[in-house]
Amino acid sequence: MPELPEVEALAAFLRTRASGHAIARADAASFAVLKTFDPPLTALTGRSVTEVARHGKFLDLTASGADGELHLVFHLARAGWLRWREDMPDKPVKPGKSPLAFRLILDDGAGFDLTEQGTQKRLAVYLVKEAGDVPGVATLGPEPLADDFDVAALSAILGGRRTQIKGVLRDQHIIAGIGNAYSDEVLHAAKMSPFKLSSSFTPEEVAALHSAIVTTLREAVERSAGLAAADLKGEKKTGLRVHGKTGQPCPVCGDVIREVSFADSSLQYCATCQTGGKPLADRRMSRLLK
Repeated sequence: MPELPEVEALAAFLRTRASGHAIARADAASFAVLKTFDPPLTALTGRSVTEVARHGKFLDLTASGADGELHLVFHLARAGWLRWREDMPDKPVKPGKSPLAFRLILDDGAGFDLTEQGTQKRLAVYLVKEAGDVPGVATLGPEPLADDFDVAALSAILGGRRTQIKGVLRDQHIIAGIGNAYSDEVLHAAKMSPFKLSSSFTPEEVAALHSAIVTTLREAVERSAGLAAADLKGEKKTGLRVHGKTGQPCPVCGDVIREVSFADSSLQYCATCQTGGKPLADRRMSRLLK
């Protein structure tokens, strides 16, 4: 799933390539992908892209016209991606079984496709008057790279929550933009168990976690800066240290990276770095083996 660093890079890429161009056409390849109906997609035709922003894992294209602004907001979900093309096909999109979910074409013939692999179709596109009209955007937690996301703000978030820190980091209503991959990376950098309860953090641990969040995300954003959309997936995979690296040696201590599997996801961690050398039980709601 694209997370904050990749979505930020996509926003920067689209800002550079699409800003100032008029929208020639926007097509949904299925009824399911478009979550709004008023205004219709045809309202985008002729409007100019004047800004591209990111809200958590959402991308937001501002399309301006004589009657004001519209916002094309989309979330790539778990298996979605943005594919830029300098020469888009002239034919309108036809619904079918292909991965194509949505297409936007600019006045110079370039544009992008939103595609989604797999059978769980969760990629979502919204056309709204304000980005905050999208429910997922309206309920986002604070941005972890914002100036006001300091140690005190994180302490207020954690305090009193009897929730495992892995879940807190992934919850978009609590902190925006961090998903399964970067929560693993943050916790490895902070040397903390993914099952540590938020309410158990000492002031020193809160400060260490805050540093790990900011440093991990900023480094990932810097690695992704300037890359074309097609190169971002590869960069993310290469840059991760523990997530998706089950069975490989920990880059810090050399211990084997372990995994805990759930019904629809998994996490990776280093027992030596994060859990005092004790492996976590590989089952839902795991606890440290005694």
